[in-house]
Amino acid sequence: MPTVSVRRELLFQALGRSYTDEEFDELCFEFGLELDDVTSEKDIISKEKGEGKAEGASDTVLYKIDVPANRYDLLCLEGLVRGLQVFKERINLPRYEKIIPAKGEGQKLIITEETAKVRPHAVAAVLRNITFTKERYDSFIDLQEKLHQNICRRRALVAIGTHDLDTIAGPFTFTAKAPSEIKFKPLNQSQEYTAPQIMDLYRTDSHLRHYLHLIENKPLYPVIYDSNGVVLSMPPIINGDHSKINLNTRNVFVECTGTDMTKAKIVLDTIVTMFSEYCEKPFTVEAVEVVLPNGKTHIYPELAYRKEKVKPEHINKKLGISETPSSLAKLLTRMCLKSHVTGNGNNIEIEIPPTRADIIHACDIVEDAAIAYGYNNIQMTIPKTYTIANQLPLNKLTELLRLDLAAAGFTEALTFALCSQEDIADKLGTDISTTKAVHIANPKTAEFQVARTTLLPGLLKTIAANRKMPLPLKLFEISDIVVKDPSKALESFPSRGWLLHNVVRSDFVAYFILMGITATDVRNTSEAAALYPGLSGSPLTG
Repeated sequence: MPTVSVRRELLFQALGRSYTDEEFDELCFEFGLELDDVTSEKDIISKEKGEGKAEGASDTVLYKIDVPANRYDLLCLEGLVRGLQVFKERINLPRYEKIIPAKGEGQKLIITEETAKVRPHAVAAVLRNITFTKERYDSFIDLQEKLHQNICRRRALVAIGTHDLDTIAGPFTFTAKAPSEIKFKPLNQSQEYTAPQIMDLYRTDSHLRHYLHLIENKPLYPVIYDSNGVVLSMPPIINGDHSKINLNTRNVFVECTGTDMTKAKIVLDTIVTMFSEYCEKPFTVEAVEVVLPNGKTHIYPELAYRKEKVKPEHINKKLGISETPSSLAKLLTRMCLKSHVTGNGNNIEIEIPPTRADIIHACDIVEDAAIAYGYNNIQMTIPKTYTIANQLPLNKLTELLRLDLAAAGFTEALTFALCSQEDIADKLGTDISTTKAVHIANPKTAEFQVARTTLLPGLLKTIAANRKMPLPLKLFEISDIVVKDPSKALESFPSRGWLLHNVVRSDFVAYFILMGITATDVRNTSEAAALYPGLSGSPLTG
């Protein structure tokens, strides 16, 4: 779940009242959120880097709030406050308005056909006559970063660019060029660089180096120019310094480029709905005309409202409650889903605002009704169907083994189910292609690239971390491993399924021998690349 850090004083000021930490924790729970931690910038730095590095850091109290991964509207202070205020019925949900300028007076973004080879989609909007303060500006930048890490999938699907519109001139052109043809001054740099030089410049940057792989092997790099040839950005890497925004910026040009059009529209809607609050006319956004390579035009942002109908009895049945249709409509309205009863009370019509991209199905509406009603207010009932639970034989066997091994003086280890490719291949003297390993598509670190196919790496790491402990080290582990099974297919996935195994086989017994247990139950020898020839065995079962 994403975590939003907000200053307590700013939060309470925006909410119009103060809370104790316990009261705010309860409010978060009622709204379906979780107050993860009450801390400060100084405490965070002290924990991560040591007390010496925290000198001079702020002691301002921060609330770290966990929000659902699909609630993009809660990833900033503005959206969080708006949601809580509507939930407590202190304000009405604002209505977001798209203003389309007269023909020839608005901004235009032209997409060329070259972008199809690298990042084919782009949308844009203008926040006109916006007023920034230091806190608003910081929140604006932080929201972009939160979106990049969340729905944008680390800029792989969408990259956001925000520019001071008064420093550039439309129409704007989104195209793709050979790296050697692109030259501009990157954000916060003092000189111009070519695109290859920019890639080299940020190769050691702790933040931007993670995004270089998205385009560095492409023959063309995406780039956005204004009508004077000024580079706005080279997505998804860096914006140009010429159009950077600051506290004095009054008009912001927001562009989102990417490989997923749906996500790009959601991201644009989220940014403009959150910060149009600070425009001269609140909650209004100036539209931008986007011209596609085929000549067709679209107006963005969409800021689309749509309506859904749900039967009251459906909500009551799913939640086990008996609320009236009008009461259910009121609950949904508190969750930023403006609702009213239609007909003879047979339906509830819900208006889904552009901020609630997470509402996809009727079950999402039922979930919001449950949150507003209060999970603790739902009465617990005995299930109408009685069933008798029974332990799986495999689990029963492993529990018996755990008891016996513990009685024999062994300590159980619990290691990570994910590991690096080297752990299960190179370090065990085998090739990764022969391991039937399940690979993580987007690993966060080199330590967690694949699901383990054997328990050996985890226990070896445990031994390595405890070398100073007196011998013998009597360790064991009984856990799951993951291997591909080409003969199995999961109907819900278009690819092959993975078969889980509880490890109660040769891997399991090999550890006993490795740790020094007497192999009284080992009758057969087996060979493995990671073990010395003749010194491994397999258990007899049956």
